[in-house]
Amino acid sequence: MSRSVLVTGGNRGIGRAIAQAFLDQGDKVAVTTRDGGAPEGALDVRCDITDQEQVDAAFKLIEAEHGPVEVLVANAGVTRDTLLLRMSEDDWDSVIATNLTGTFRVAKRAAKGMLRLRRGRIILISSVVALLGSPGQVNYAASKAGLVGMARSMARELGSRSITTNVVAPGFVATDMTDVLPDEQKAAYQSQIPLGRFADVADVAGAVTWLAGDGAAYVTGAVIPVDGGLGMGH
Repeated sequence: MSRSVLVTGGNRGIGRAIAQAFLDQGDKVAVTTRDGGAPEGALDVRCDITDQEQVDAAFKLIEAEHGPVEVLVANAGVTRDTLLLRMSEDDWDSVIATNLTGTFRVAKRAAKGMLRLRRGRIILISSVVALLGSPGQVNYAASKAGLVGMARSMARELGSRSITTNVVAPGFVATDMTDVLPDEQKAAYQSQIPLGRFADVADVAGAVTWLAGDGAAYVTGAVIPVDGGLGMGH
């Protein structure tokens, strides 16, 4: 059965691959972007998740076109990398506002419809650095670690209504950003990964669609690493 799926930040990279994977399954997919560029066949909704009014307007449009959101993939995120002593208040606030508070905003709004339906899947996209840590990413790591506590609290609150909440934590993923890294730097990163390669965006999308599918109906509050073993044990 075709479901109403929302992927935030679904115009490029991991988010776009996730949106495409749901489209390929025949789902009705809406994608929020700031500047457009959703995959063909998806409902392209302009929305800055740091703005509550834009979030409310986006959900009204999606519900009118596709019905209540049954699967939410909270993927939208930003980075403002710099070392701790150089990190400004704005560097901190902007990353927390999008990655953590913005995710809270869309999850809260999606949960309202799911509670009425008495079913739903919420999947938050975190990162291996959430628990492994990363120099120069104090703000980003904090925001992504916060998603784990958020997801597990929601799993406990919403589980009685057949709503699951889980986290996917990707490691290094082959994207346009990693393609431009010097070969020596890529080799150094890959040497830390037991599987010896960066993830493909399809690897992450596969974990997300599994969590949203029938096979994961009894999985909630989990953190699923898609990192080639980089953060194992975390």
